[in-house]
Amino acid sequence: MTRRQTSGALVTEAPAGLRERKKQRTREALLHAALQLFTTQGYDRTTVDEIVEAVDVSQRTFFRYFANKEAIAFAVQDAVDARFLTELRQRPASEPPFEAMRRAVGNAWDGIAEDVEDEAMLELRIRTYRMIESTPALLAAHIRRTIGLEQQAAALIAEREGIDVEADPRPRVAVAAFSGVMRLTGQLWGRRQDAGVEALREMTERHLDHLGPALSANWRAA
Repeated sequence: MTRRQTSGALVTEAPAGLRERKKQRTREALLHAALQLFTTQGYDRTTVDEIVEAVDVSQRTFFRYFANKEAIAFAVQDAVDARFLTELRQRPASEPPFEAMRRAVGNAWDGIAEDVEDEAMLELRIRTYRMIESTPALLAAHIRRTIGLEQQAAALIAEREGIDVEADPRPRVAVAAFSGVMRLTGQLWGRRQDAGVEALREMTERHLDHLGPALSANWRAA
C-alpha cells in the first residue's frame, strides 16, 4: 500500500497490480453473471439491471467494462477472434496462407481453453455460443462481426504475402473459404448438445480437410 496527502488527510492507495486484479475479478463476475442469465432465461429477457444486481455493483460499473448487452454476450467470441488475429500475425512466413489460418485458429482455441480452468465456466461459454446461434438479434450481430474479422484477416494475409489486398483477390477469397467452413462447423456443432470444445476442433479439422477436394476434385470420378 502507498499513502498520499489529500486535503490534510492521508489516503491509502492499493498497488497498481492489486487494482488491476480487482478490476479483472469484477469484469469476470459480470461476464459470468450475464452469460448465466442469458443461457437460462434468454438474452432478450435479461436486463442490465439483473446483471448488476447479481454481482452487487452499479450500472455505472457495468458500463465501465462493457458498452452494452451485446458487448458482454460477445466478450468470449471477441477474445477468440483477437487471439486468432494475434496468432495469424505470428505464423511463419513460410506457411501457405490457408495453413497459417488453420494453425492460428487451433492455437487460439487452445489458448482460450487454457485460460478457463473452471470446467463449469468453459461449459457456460459453450452454451453461450449456442445461444448466439439461436437468437436472431445476436445471430445478425455475429454475422456483422464475422465480416469485420474477415476483412482484418484478409489484410493480414495480404501483408504477410506482400500483396495489395485491394488489387489481388486471393486474400479475400482464401479467408472467405476458410470462414465459410468455420461457420458451417459451428452450426453443426451447435446442434449437438453433448459436444464440447474437442468435438468442435475435430469437426473443423475434418471439414477443412475436405475443402480442397470439394472445390477442385471431380466428385463423380471419385
